[in-house]
Amino acid sequence: MITIKRFPFNAFQVNTYVLNDETGECVIIDAGMQETSEEDEIAGYIEGNRLKPVMLLNTHTHIDHILGNAFLAEKYNLQLAAHRDAEKLMTNAGAYAMTFGISLPEVKNIDRFLEDGEKIKFGSSTLETLFTPGHADGSVCFYSAKDNFVITGDVLFNQSIGRTDLPTGDYDLLQKSIWERLFILPDETVVYSGHGPETTIGFEKVNNPFVAIGT
Repeated sequence: MITIKRFPFNAFQVNTYVLNDETGECVIIDAGMQETSEEDEIAGYIEGNRLKPVMLLNTHTHIDHILGNAFLAEKYNLQLAAHRDAEKLMTNAGAYAMTFGISLPEVKNIDRFLEDGEKIKFGSSTLETLFTPGHADGSVCFYSAKDNFVITGDVLFNQSIGRTDLPTGDYDLLQKSIWERLFILPDETVVYSGHGPETTIGFEKVNNPFVAIGT
């Protein structure tokens, strides 16, 4: 069974997730640590629970979701996996960070390109990669059918959806991704978003003002 720990990090309150199972192996999704205190917090959790990080994952590569990649990659000798289309947003990440008054001296490059439907294995657990563009090029979600959850990054939120006024955003495409890739999941599937609290697929299908399809 996968255990999920959520850390709201940085000025944008990005949800960074640490996922581990009974083997102790873990993956880290959307490492958003901006301050040394945040780096210490996630490292303390990993080491305090005797976890073994095996991979970094990004749902997408907007600046607020990649701030902690370099730190964790160096500390635990990790590779970063993300969709190929997400690579282009890395190109000017440092300069883009400066527009928000954020220092990003080092950008961790993507080591492994994820494909739609690709299985990510850690310990005795598996996540399925779902390609869900619209909020940003290369956006993906990570789904566990066995443990009944999906990590959606900034694709789907509790009663909201990701912004589409940022570079590579596309409102129609985002709706299509949600309807065709997420709303086909079981209603009881728990949604862990890139910002804010969790929800469920069933709740969002009825109550989300941007993509609700009714009962």
